[in-house]
Amino acid sequence: MYVDIPNLLNLSTVPGIGATKLRSLVAKFKSTKKVFEASVEELKAIDGIDLKGAREIKNFSNFEYGEIQYERAKKLNAEIVTFWDDKYPIVLKKIHDPPVFLFLKGKFDEYDRYSLAIVGTRSPSSYGKIIAEKIARDLSNKGLTVVSGLARGVDTIAHSTAISTGGRTIAVTGSGLDVIYPSENRKLTEQIWESGAVITEQPMGAKPDAVNFPKRNRIIAGLTLGTIVIEAGEKSGALITANLALEYNREVFAIPGNITNNKSWGCNQLIKEGAKLVQSIDDILDELKTQLRRFSAQAKQSQNFDDLQANEMYILKNLTTQPIHIDELARKLNQSTGQLLSILLTLEFKDFVRQLPGKLFVRTF
Repeated sequence: MYVDIPNLLNLSTVPGIGATKLRSLVAKFKSTKKVFEASVEELKAIDGIDLKGAREIKNFSNFEYGEIQYERAKKLNAEIVTFWDDKYPIVLKKIHDPPVFLFLKGKFDEYDRYSLAIVGTRSPSSYGKIIAEKIARDLSNKGLTVVSGLARGVDTIAHSTAISTGGRTIAVTGSGLDVIYPSENRKLTEQIWESGAVITEQPMGAKPDAVNFPKRNRIIAGLTLGTIVIEAGEKSGALITANLALEYNREVFAIPGNITNNKSWGCNQLIKEGAKLVQSIDDILDELKTQLRRFSAQAKQSQNFDDLQANEMYILKNLTTQPIHIDELARKLNQSTGQLLSILLTLEFKDFVRQLPGKLFVRTF
């Protein structure tokens, strides 16, 4: 498979050639360049490509477009990640209409697959602001990535709180990377570039047109394990994100609100329709415990292993998830039970070990 990015960008501008057809073309011809070199008959043989679409590809002439876009991204120290790249978010690949490419400023992290979206109104109440900050802070403290859309209001609070807490955040925008919207979020955007990622499928120079935001919302929903809605009116864009999350078989969480407040209508309606009512982050973690089990183990290892003493590591390597009696462990390691119990207690405080009834011990990951 050879996907040269300028020609991929060129193909994306051909009328009638959306992401699904583009992926089919690349899968068939194994090269973006060969798509343009194919005959009309060869193109028509691809599922979804009719005579009109084949002729649009053959008649394409603006080959400078892709090169210009590529150079503009490089000038911003950004990159273009394609669907076929290893760094393309694996969670996003699983939706039925993933973007073929993403303009990226910042970097992805392996733990971004364990992320949650926070969305809501652009004009939250005092209650909404407090809750948005609390949820974002609690998620960040757990090591989870916070994803949002960089809009005013709840989105901005989610991103800024994640950063101030020392966590990771990803902003998905509805404009080009070089068109920061809203403009007052320039400093916040620069902070996200440094400690997280700003991504978009919109080309460089693209304005924040209304038509771009539903597309952006599908990326927010597709990047995450679930979407948390904090204050949303009856026609809020946050509800579009929530509905897309349901379409992608992801979880939807909603913060209940005052029934007399119009900003609570969307969240309360989502709850009536089956969204998980959230009173604390524990409600979210409990709903996602299966998906987050592996994350908890990986995060624990990466964050805490460096802090362990050599004797603690030695004991830990000899424990499994199968219970072992303290006496058997002492014989295995040729140590006294007194010495072992002291170290095991320390490991239990660090949440690496759990003691079961009968002086049995197990590793917690």
